[in-house]
Amino acid sequence: MDERIKLETRDKQPQEVVELVLDNCKATQISGLTSDFTKLTTLSMINVGLISLDGFPKLPSLRTIDLSDNKLSGDLEKLVENCPKLYHVNLCANKIAAYESLVPLKKLEELTALDLFDCAVTEISDYREKVFEMLPQLKYLDGFDINDDEAELSDEDEADLHENPSDEELLDEEENGLSLSYLDSSKALQDEDESEDFLENEQKNGEFGKNDEAAQGKKRKHEGDVEEEPQEKV
Repeated sequence: MDERIKLETRDKQPQEVVELVLDNCKATQISGLTSDFTKLTTLSMINVGLISLDGFPKLPSLRTIDLSDNKLSGDLEKLVENCPKLYHVNLCANKIAAYESLVPLKKLEELTALDLFDCAVTEISDYREKVFEMLPQLKYLDGFDINDDEAELSDEDEADLHENPSDEELLDEEENGLSLSYLDSSKALQDEDESEDFLENEQKNGEFGKNDEAAQGKKRKHEGDVEEEPQEKV
């Protein structure tokens, strides 16, 4: 992990790093990540092999952390104590099997989104109701709110003040690493599907062929309209 951190940060000083991706670098616990990363807002450690969060440093600016596909069964106290401003926590595909493992998250006052897909705890009866009851500050669990409505609002919608965020606001959120990955990916997939449907319908209706023929006809007409130079009178 130490070498990967050096590679990712390159010539930057730790206090200059805002986003850090350490996916797939193999380690059973944290090493090389220090409290010098004071401005770090987004940290991704997917499929690292972590079995504990021993050595996790104080990261006061951290807002989003992705710990999916690891071997964590709990030990979230260090995460909560050292990252009090966490907004989105992804613990998908870990070994979290009991509600007790999630109790430390109560102290994260700004926690808004939590992902636990493929964790054993999700198989317990009334899982969603119990987690929302345990974490009253939580707004989205596995991408859906307490009413099973899919998340639609922007991440930083403090008290629902930004139902229709401006482009500038969305850009600010992306730069701060606050956007929810499942929202971004679903929107991209939706746009892609709509584009494919449009192309398919156009091809069925023969519009592309007609448009191409019309364009070629206009081009030929244009090329044939060569102005004749006036002949001088004798």
